[in-house]
Amino acid sequence: MKFKAIIILTFCVCTLCTYAQKNIVELPLTLKNGYGPFKPPLISVSLAYSDEKNKIWISTQLKTTGAPKNWTDLKFGDIETNIYQTIYQNYLIGNITEDDYIEIQKSWEWKPDTLNLSKKPLKCKIAFAYGTDENGTLKMVVDANNNLDFSDDKITIPEIVDIKKDINKDSLALINTINVTFETFANHKQTLTNAPVLIVYNPNMGIFLYNVYQHATTTYKGEEIAVSSYNFSASSFRDANIVLKSKKNETDVNQNAVLINEYIEIKGVLHKNNGYYINKNTLILEKVNLIKSNIFSSQVGFNSYPFVGEDFKTNSLISLKKLKGKYIILDFWATWCGPCRKELPNLKKLYEKIDKSKIEIIGIVGDSPLDALNKLMDEQNILWPQIISTEVNNIKNKFGIKGYPTTFLINPEGVIIAKDLTVEELDKKLSSLTIK
Repeated sequence: MKFKAIIILTFCVCTLCTYAQKNIVELPLTLKNGYGPFKPPLISVSLAYSDEKNKIWISTQLKTTGAPKNWTDLKFGDIETNIYQTIYQNYLIGNITEDDYIEIQKSWEWKPDTLNLSKKPLKCKIAFAYGTDENGTLKMVVDANNNLDFSDDKITIPEIVDIKKDINKDSLALINTINVTFETFANHKQTLTNAPVLIVYNPNMGIFLYNVYQHATTTYKGEEIAVSSYNFSASSFRDANIVLKSKKNETDVNQNAVLINEYIEIKGVLHKNNGYYINKNTLILEKVNLIKSNIFSSQVGFNSYPFVGEDFKTNSLISLKKLKGKYIILDFWATWCGPCRKELPNLKKLYEKIDKSKIEIIGIVGDSPLDALNKLMDEQNILWPQIISTEVNNIKNKFGIKGYPTTFLINPEGVIIAKDLTVEELDKKLSSLTIK
């Protein structure tokens, strides 16, 4: 009997594996210059640390030579092409302790995929330096050839960009990019590669920002799929957005873009975005034998993930189920997030004028000290409910939040009808709806 049971169990496991494999689609990617249909992100670069608080990151900093000696206020930094590789290789060579390595994994909720990480150190950072010349002009130099020597690199005057205004990708494309060299780990071997990088300066915040002037494409069932480069080349396509080029909408691409673990419909069949497999340079899709109305997701057009949490001030339970029948604005934010705090006065005005019997605003606070939240709520007179995202309610992770602020607009039936809107855009969206 035991022998028969083992045979039956083995057969069932093999059948399930075969079924899973049949539903997995691997699509080879082709890199292309340009942003494709996506709105270009701008990510702040990392400046060199010198304080004890950031000793982990100090150990990973590059040691460079050849920076102009006549610059004043000289500062150094680097651009990461693969932060996971940086952490992994610095742990292996002893720059990061075992305890710190474990702590990073916990705080990032990251399990190292050692099959896609190189045990041999890679050149996966790009150094830069900036300062003011003798004429008072801000200048920058990037170690484009990655030899840790600035003396053979071109000195440039960084382009000034005001990110308070809409970032027009056509105008950004006219700005000169810098072709940088770095190493990746693909097909189980080190590969020297390069990519065009745009680096600009934002005077309002006093920081440098960058993006990669690149995206990827693939074709499946006659449909061309575009894959965004979230921050740097192939190393970060793993968590990238995808969109069908036939359905692209330049003004609404953020609404249509499909994140990892979200769903895309191709020729009437739903597929889950399983992300980028770096070792094969492929996009992984999984056919899903479910109808849209039976799926929970964090994307527009799908049922919102259910959530339950306690009101920070009153401890009363708040849930999607209890709020059914109302429009819900979910505002994911953090107390230390500058853009979030700038939106608070606008959100307060919106809250004051909405009909609370038909519309509710719920703040979901993540990664923030409770005393800081309590102080800020009192100072800003924040009256709408706030839920702390914890390991127990897991709200932030359910919705796949990668940054703040992130907003969702949910209709009375529990379906997400918009996401990533500013307060002004939310106001206009609500005004366009027939709310009786």
